[in-house]
Amino acid sequence: MSQEMNMSNQAVGAVMMALQKSLMEQSDIVPVLKEFKFKLSDDGLVVMNAPIVKFGDEFKEELQQNFDFDETSKVDPFEDRSKS
Repeated sequence: MSQEMNMSNQAVGAVMMALQKSLMEQSDIVPVLKEFKFKLSDDGLVVMNAPIVKFGDEFKEELQQNFDFDETSKVDPFEDRSKS
């Protein structure tokens, strides 16, 4: 007997991050998707090993120039929040 399941918002985000990473690195997304480890939660399937996308300094500078980030902005879009 099979059980129907849906992806949580987190799992959808993990797929989108995998896609973004594969586009930036010009690499195949299939191996990343095949490595996903899922867990069933109250919200649906959750990816336990979601990919992390890191941006280099050149990409940050290009974004700042293209989007004209305000230097006095209260939120730094490139702040490393993983240590919180």
